[in-house]
This record gives sequence, structure tokens and C-alpha cells, in this order.
Amino acid sequence: MALRCANVEQTDFRARRDATVWQQLNRVLIVLLFVALCLGALSLFVPPYKELTRGRAEIDNLQAQVYEQKGLLARQTREVNLLKNDAAYLETIARDKLDLMKPGEVIFRLESPQSAKQKESARR
Repeated sequence: MALRCANVEQTDFRARRDATVWQQLNRVLIVLLFVALCLGALSLFVPPYKELTRGRAEIDNLQAQVYEQKGLLARQTREVNLLKNDAAYLETIARDKLDLMKPGEVIFRLESPQSAKQKESARR
């Protein structure tokens, strides 16, 4: 009878061991399914997020261009107002760009080495 008890206990131990192996495999399978679901959900949100960041970068770029254009507009508006209303500024611009001078006036032009090289290369 002691032999039969040992055999029953041994069979019971094997059954419990087999059951725990299957339970562990089921737990691993559940964890893997959970990870797969998380990755699937993440893959649904990645493309819109990339598009959102690309759109934000484009907005930043366009805002920088707007800021630059506003600065250019302000400078040009200021210059137009000066040309319309300030005779001294108009005279200065005419003398500088058109090489005009008053009677009896001598003009000395100082050129930077770079502009001298550019003019020399333009002559060739």
C-alpha cells in the first residue's frame, strides 16, 4: 500500500508540474498578446504624430518667412517715406547711386579690397 501511495503522489506531482508549465505558457502568451496589442495601437498613432510634427515645423518656417517679409516691408516703407518727404535723403541717394555732384564739388570714393577685385574681374 505504501507503494501505491508513492505512485499516486508521483502522478499527482507530475500533473501539478504539467499544469504549472501550461499556466506559465498561458501567462507568457497573454503578455505577448498584450504587447502586440500595445504595439498595434502605437502604430496607429505614429503616422498622425509624425504629420503633426511636420506641420508644426512648416508653420514655424512660414512664420519666420512672414517675420522676415514684415521687416523687409517696414524697411521699404521707411525708404519710400524718406524719398517722398526728406529732400536731404533724396539728395544723398542721388549723389551715391547716380554719381551726381554739386558744381565745384570733388568726390572721393573709397572702395573695399573685395569690391575692387570684383570690378577688376568684371573688366576681364
